[in-house]
Amino acid sequence: MYACSKFTHSLIRSTSQLLSRPLSAIWTDEGLSSLVAPCPLTSHIPSCSFQTSIISRDIDTATKFSGAGAATVRVAGSGAGIGTVLGSLIIGYARNPSLKQQLFSYMSLGFALSEAMGLFCLMVAFLILFMM
Repeated sequence: MYACSKFTHSLIRSTSQLLSRPLSAIWTDEGLSSLVAPCPLTSHIPSCSFQTSIISRDIDTATKFSGAGAATVRVAGSGAGIGTVLGSLIIGYARNPSLKQQLFSYMSLGFALSEAMGLFCLMVAFLILFMM
């Protein structure tokens, strides 16, 4: 098992060096000699770094949009919270109309807190999209 792991490591390294080169460079420039002896890793760096930067940019963009979408979904939760607060106000007022002023002050506080959370989440979504 130990001898096989040594062989596997060198096989993977030489295969990855061979596969990281463009196919046209293998067949036209060097013929079949590159299949036998892999070239140094430093010749592969420019092509790999260019491909990695494009993929990295795409992943960063996808992550931005996912984070902004998740933050925007919370704004819908704020709307649900406002609806719950107003619904509870109507039920409380229907049960005891004499507490109208006290119920209205609690409703205003609940409405403000719920709306503030929604605005904070919307602000985070815009920060994710435009600042990062």
